[in-house]
Amino acid sequence: MTVDLNDANKIREIDTMGSIKFTEEYDKQFKEAIDLAEAFDVKKLNGKIDEVVILGTGGGSSVAGGFLRSYLFDELRAPVIVNQGYNIPSFVDENSLVLVVSHSGNTEETLSAYGQAVSTGAHIIAITAGGQLKERCERDNVPCLLVPYDIGHPRRDIGYIFVPMVIILNKLGLIEDKTEDLKSLIDLFGELKKEYGAEVPIEKNLAKQIAMEIYGHIPLIYGSLDFYDSVAWRWKNQFGENSKLMGFYNVIPNLHHDEAVGWDMPESEIKKLYLIMLRDDELDSKKIKKRKDITASILRDRMGGVREVYARGDNRLARMFSLIYLGDFVTLYTPVYRGIDPTPVDVINLFKRKMAE
Repeated sequence: MTVDLNDANKIREIDTMGSIKFTEEYDKQFKEAIDLAEAFDVKKLNGKIDEVVILGTGGGSSVAGGFLRSYLFDELRAPVIVNQGYNIPSFVDENSLVLVVSHSGNTEETLSAYGQAVSTGAHIIAITAGGQLKERCERDNVPCLLVPYDIGHPRRDIGYIFVPMVIILNKLGLIEDKTEDLKSLIDLFGELKKEYGAEVPIEKNLAKQIAMEIYGHIPLIYGSLDFYDSVAWRWKNQFGENSKLMGFYNVIPNLHHDEAVGWDMPESEIKKLYLIMLRDDELDSKKIKKRKDITASILRDRMGGVREVYARGDNRLARMFSLIYLGDFVTLYTPVYRGIDPTPVDVINLFKRKMAE
């Protein structure tokens, strides 16, 4: 039995923690994040920065680091390394900028890596809603930006995590001011929520259409370099946390050198997959466009479904987040269509309890 996605009241009844409403209000969240970050006191760096290392895990912190890497691909002259484990790489030293991101402030991997980073003499700045990370930053005299806690699900709080990193890098003198890009993005959120919101009927709502098409399939997301690798990663993570579905992603052109051979798997198996191809008529190069055309053409008759979705917006940040925003709605409607609340993460909580034993 599936749920009628034209019934907005039913959608909101199933979504007991209001994640769809929270997503509809990304424009407010991102605006608040700008205000918080602009009020945060950070001085320009005098010395050399060899790399920006982001300590964080999960669908909020680490993915935000991926967005930063993609967005600033051809501007930031230091590499961005997203470090998701307990330990830091040996190259972290006094010439490293370390951004420590844990929404709860209690992520054990991040706290472990933070302790190691402090001992290196690296430049460290933290972003958190509190917890042990806040306490340790106060003890170690490390600058710490406090953001709203919400309900403790950082995938809903991507604005509070990503936006401060952008503004902090500007304050440190590492990138140009991105205020106009951020304002344009907020305007775009205001437009797109009128297309993807719960009250918008199926026939006019691309997010609901894709959620219904995915039913009974395994989602596969193909992004591309240089700007849509992290966006595909976000979709994959959101299918896991929001939709309670195993999802997979890969990146063009890389996948054409290995994974593509797997397209010759038995028809009974490949038909279980539903491909979502992330496309951008402005940012994708001619070579990437051709590779995506060929990929979609080959897979359309092989997989259970192929849907190509296109970026929108008047700058790179807006175009990236136009597809992130669509993905967030798709992955929220996907479980609701099956009558499942998208917000609880019971398996993650179970794992944390077992780790604490």
